[in-house]
Amino acid sequence: MVKILAFSGSARADSYNQKLVKIAALGAEQAGAQVTIISLADFPMPIFNQDSEAAEDIPDAAQRFKQLLIEHDGFLIASPEYNSAFSPLLKNAIDWASRRAGDEPPLLAYRGKVAAIMAASPGALGGLRGLVFLRLLLSNIGVTVLPEQHALSQAGQAFDADDGLLDESVRSTVMNLGSVLAKTIIKLKQ
Repeated sequence: MVKILAFSGSARADSYNQKLVKIAALGAEQAGAQVTIISLADFPMPIFNQDSEAAEDIPDAAQRFKQLLIEHDGFLIASPEYNSAFSPLLKNAIDWASRRAGDEPPLLAYRGKVAAIMAASPGALGGLRGLVFLRLLLSNIGVTVLPEQHALSQAGQAFDADDGLLDESVRSTVMNLGSVLAKTIIKLKQ
């Protein structure tokens, strides 16, 4: 079975991006994938510093996050936009999980994986500018990023009380991201 890890680059309790990635996860599940949804808030990591890594090794939370990445075939990632880029939380988690342990191959958590990316923002562009940088980063570490993506603008007014999307066409588009990711991985594994 295809396994997909879904998470956002936000630790905020009422995160628009965490809501968005959960909707995409439904699409992946309907397409036949097993989806694990996590919150990076559950993986507290210090800011990456190679001196700290040398003195104390990779923190437990970073090792647990990295292991989840290794165990999954692909990723659904929703990223908030911070000053036209992705969040420091997301970058830090990606950086820690990129570190080698022992004699493992470089970038074991990322090479050969497939991702679908999305963003939600209260602004008019929906986090679109941050997705450019996220796509570049993921591609550089060996992740194939699907061309399909979605940037949800005016996110503060986009969700209902049950964290669903009010606009059915947007909901369908976001669910399709998950579906396309799952179907792509299924084809690649055959």
